Amino acid sequence: MNNFTGKTLAGFLNGRELLDNWLDQHLSVSLRRGLTTEAEMRSQFASFMEVFLDTLRSSDTLDANRPEWAPVRARLGEISEQRTRQGFTPVETAAFVFSLKHPLYTQLCVAFGDDMGALADANWSINLLLDALGLYTTEVFQRSREATIARQREELLELSTPVVELWEGILALPLVGTLDSARTQVVMESLLQRIVETGAAVAIIDITGVPTVDTLVAQHLMKTVAAARLMGTDCIISGIRPQIALTVVHLGVDLCGITTRASLSDAFIVALRIAQAASPGIKAHNA
Repeated sequence: MNNFTGKTLAGFLNGRELLDNWLDQHLSVSLRRGLTTEAEMRSQFASFMEVFLDTLRSSDTLDANRPEWAPVRARLGEISEQRTRQGFTPVETAAFVFSLKHPLYTQLCVAFGDDMGALADANWSINLLLDALGLYTTEVFQRSREATIARQREELLELSTPVVELWEGILALPLVGTLDSARTQVVMESLLQRIVETGAAVAIIDITGVPTVDTLVAQHLMKTVAAARLMGTDCIISGIRPQIALTVVHLGVDLCGITTRASLSDAFIVALRIAQAASPGIKAHNA
């Protein structure tokens, strides 16, 4: 077991020379790929090196998970996110940290000379530290990617549930694809918001584009209808194909209290009557 601390190792290092040697390894490869400029790369490396050496000089530990190394992890997280946006892969970002091993080892060889035992201990300590920091970059990348996927999924859900006003007092919500719990929440929020904005008397929920209807889908539909009714809006479910009707019957799902129609056009005719009854000023026009 070695007794090296950050303070001990910092005394053997030349920060300017260390930065130059480390940066030289990356400039030609990274610039050739066109992912960044030399100025941006120098800024990344210099900012990390500054925080790294400052932490090293003041730390009694080389454990990257300790609070003393929080500034280094924070700066590394910023660089990881920046390099992700620039197009670097997680492996390349981890290599950004791992490649610091060789310049550090070179300086330690000079500092310890023939004391091979001390050199081995110091190099082992540095390797453990940089390995932990390199793996941390992959964690940052994973979290960033998951956040991006979640955000894009929410955006797609919103785009896939458009609520359109077919007529004065009549809304239509065409559903396409699978209706799960997350999407049901978005559907209800979108529909209720449009009801508030338009004061619609009727909402048509068209499931022509829903491939299958099982018990869960039926429950989601009923929740949406119930939420709309609480807002004072009648709901019609259209797109009830023969196979869906048979499935609903076999599942024992009770849709008796909900108006259903085979097609959107049929549902629209019913909706016009309801809207007219709710607001006599609304006129229906024959095509």
